[in-house]
Amino acid sequence: MALLEVSELTMGFAEKILYSDAEFQVHKGEHIGIVGQNGAGKSTLIKIVTGQQLPIKGKIVWQNNIKIGYLDQYADIPADSTLESFLHTAYSQLYKIQAQMENLYTKYAETLEDKLLERAGRMQEELDANDFYSIDTKIDQIITGLGLDSIGKDHIISEMSGGQRAKIILAKLLLENNDIIILDEPTNYLDVAHIAWLEGYLQSFDGAVLVISHDFDFLNEVTNAILDVSFGKLTKYRGNFNQAMRQKNERTEQQLKQFDKQQEVIAKAEKFIAKNKARASTANMAKSRQKMLDRMEIVERPEENPRASFNFPYVESMSTDAVKASQLVVGYQKDHPILNPITFALNSGEKVVFKGFNGAGKSTLIKTLLGYLKPLSGSSKFSPSAIVNYFDQDLIWDNDKQTPLQIIQQAYPKEETKVLRSRLAAAGINGSNAMKEISLLSGGEQTKVKIALMELIESNFLILDEPTNHLDETTKMALKKALQNFPGTLILVSHEESFYKGWIDREIDIAAISNQTPGEDEY
Repeated sequence: MALLEVSELTMGFAEKILYSDAEFQVHKGEHIGIVGQNGAGKSTLIKIVTGQQLPIKGKIVWQNNIKIGYLDQYADIPADSTLESFLHTAYSQLYKIQAQMENLYTKYAETLEDKLLERAGRMQEELDANDFYSIDTKIDQIITGLGLDSIGKDHIISEMSGGQRAKIILAKLLLENNDIIILDEPTNYLDVAHIAWLEGYLQSFDGAVLVISHDFDFLNEVTNAILDVSFGKLTKYRGNFNQAMRQKNERTEQQLKQFDKQQEVIAKAEKFIAKNKARASTANMAKSRQKMLDRMEIVERPEENPRASFNFPYVESMSTDAVKASQLVVGYQKDHPILNPITFALNSGEKVVFKGFNGAGKSTLIKTLLGYLKPLSGSSKFSPSAIVNYFDQDLIWDNDKQTPLQIIQQAYPKEETKVLRSRLAAAGINGSNAMKEISLLSGGEQTKVKIALMELIESNFLILDEPTNHLDETTKMALKKALQNFPGTLILVSHEESFYKGWIDREIDIAAISNQTPGEDEY
């Protein structure tokens, strides 16, 4: 029996149908990647199968008595929880059994009733079967694997960043010994090393996995099936992401050939009917052709996703230098700098990637360069002619009840509405989504709105902090092309090496340059 069986599933919002009479199953050992264009309904599908949202129609049947683990980025965490205490809650049921067992042993010491000893013995066997006495070791392995050891086990979670909090919730989920794990963009707050660790963990996990991710390198490593959400259908393919996309492309090409061939047959038949239906000698033949057309099962032309296109307007820089930092120390507390003193320089037109593990200080360094944070010591300076255009990875809006059109109109009140609508459309935000509250759009669609806002600024220096986190593959390719074509300077932070490999001029490891001796200026 399948762990999960979905049938007759229909879901949509307002005028948009996401899927109609769709179905799929999840079996033990299947690691299924859920893919599709931004706004296709991937996260909605997860909400439906986890009971957070009701579909218009459909049957969602879970196998009885299975443990389901869902990565909820907004899970409630007690205010005083530390990293260590929160992770121990993954084993709360085992701790209850331990407490009951110890209580039985205490009662046995008083009464010497054999049945108490037998019950305590069965509980001991259950604890042993679940590796109860290895809990601390398992927690330490997860903490190290996800890069949480630098935070400190006694650190209060409420005082942590959003990225750290997301990793801690993921860590607890992985400790829970579930039959099926459901993950929505688990790599967003992980760096390359910790993504590699998560890949290894999932590869050795013998339960089932449902995972949404726009990191297709990651999906290639952890999946053995792909569920493609597109054009109102859910289509399941065997194999990892690359294998599945080859199958999808082959199916699309085959359907296109069948469509073209059928259209030729239809055109010839319609021409014959028009020519011969009025002739007495050939009228019966014309009627026969018409009956053939009426009975014909029509092959639909394969639908194509709308493709985003981006263009960052460039204004000439009058300087050969772009930015310099000298013995720059960044952080939030004077006595707790995030990095050692940093010295580097970029030339105009140079494209670089800032690398470093999550929490290494990449975003903090960028915000300090931009002046959003004051340096703890040292200095940095953009060239006088630098005009900087910045993408912040956080999807936070001043008013999330506004529509994308209202947001972009507010930012550029002097621009004609048709120009702004055109810009949103080119970024992949159709007329319907342009008029929805921004909070109702998917993470990928919100990212497109942020990029569209950037495209209305002339600049010569782009700084983008994890811009691909929520983007589908075709949109990533459009963004990559726009960045490659941009003549100015670029600082990029991205955990997806496949996005920037081959066209970036230089990779700068933040941790490495923060260990330079005073006066060293290799960069």
